Amino acid sequence: MKQSTTLEILVGLFVAIGLAALFVLAMKVSNITALNDENGYEITANFENVGGLKVRSPVSVSGVRIGRVSDIHYDIERFEAVVTLKIGRDYRLPTDTSASIFTSGLLGEQYISLEPGGSEENLQDGDRLKLTQSALVMEQIIGRVLFNKASEGVEK
Repeated sequence: MKQSTTLEILVGLFVAIGLAALFVLAMKVSNITALNDENGYEITANFENVGGLKVRSPVSVSGVRIGRVSDIHYDIERFEAVVTLKIGRDYRLPTDTSASIFTSGLLGEQYISLEPGGSEENLQDGDRLKLTQSALVMEQIIGRVLFNKASEGVEK
């Protein structure tokens, strides 16, 4: 009798540890556990196409995450997407920093990569990045290749 009680406790403990591990894994994958820097500053960038970029996507410089995307909306006057970036308070970027949207990993998570310029002045809360490169859309690239191949066939 004592042996079956011990076995039941061990099985219950194993199941609880397994559930806790699954919970931690789910939090890591969904980026909910990422620290939220309330004391950071926000900058904006306009893009012609944001692809699959989402709110809470990482913002990085040289592969180091320095912030997150806090908002994405459409500007009806400029006909572009406006992306708001929340940058950690410890990171200072020059005013001529450029932003590009890239894809990482097998799942294709998109993120914003910032490339600092050489300006002496730093970006402040509310500033706008002037140099941006939109996301590459695979359908557009394939369409261009097919169009070029088709136009080569017509010229011959």
